[in-house]
Amino acid sequence: MNIRRCGDQALLVDVGDTGGIDAVLGLYSALSDPRPDGVTELVPAARTLLVRFDPAVIGAGELVELLAGTEPVPAQAMRGELVEIPVYYDGADLAEVGKHTGLGADGVVEMHTAAEYTVAFGGFAPGFGYLTGLHPKLHLPRRATPRTHVPAGAVAIAGEFTGIYPRSSPGGWQLVGRTEVPLWDPARRPPALLRPGTRIRFREVR
Repeated sequence: MNIRRCGDQALLVDVGDTGGIDAVLGLYSALSDPRPDGVTELVPAARTLLVRFDPAVIGAGELVELLAGTEPVPAQAMRGELVEIPVYYDGADLAEVGKHTGLGADGVVEMHTAAEYTVAFGGFAPGFGYLTGLHPKLHLPRRATPRTHVPAGAVAIAGEFTGIYPRSSPGGWQLVGRTEVPLWDPARRPPALLRPGTRIRFREVR
């Protein structure tokens, strides 16, 4: 674990390649409940955790010691809120994904709905969550040519992740379905439905 200053009110914790997403999520979970005094925000990413703090409450040196002594929560012990997402599996790339994996379209749907996912971190657009837990057989590269328009609610896969486009945007992920669940609502508190640590299950809608 490498801890670096990031401005005068944040520290960046780098778990390295050996720790990966599970280590970031484990550290995020350990620091979230309860959040240490003086820590104002936790922002997880694929290999790092940004820890923002109030220097009037806790000093950087003290926080470094606290972080170095924090044991990440084991992946099997994480029990975030469970959110069910109904999905119409009619994505533009579903047939191609089925062909590429050898599962067929029905097999892709069965495998995608069988797993429980965890929101590892957010990014790309407000409300977008990178979901871990995708079966290795569904680990596919992005499209060679990204689309200039992906509709809001599109359910997609790319690499080791699955995710949902919260709004219309360009994108290169493989589209397998769509949902009508709003992922980002400024009037909601918090506005993002998919927050780090949240557990996700997809349910097929026919």
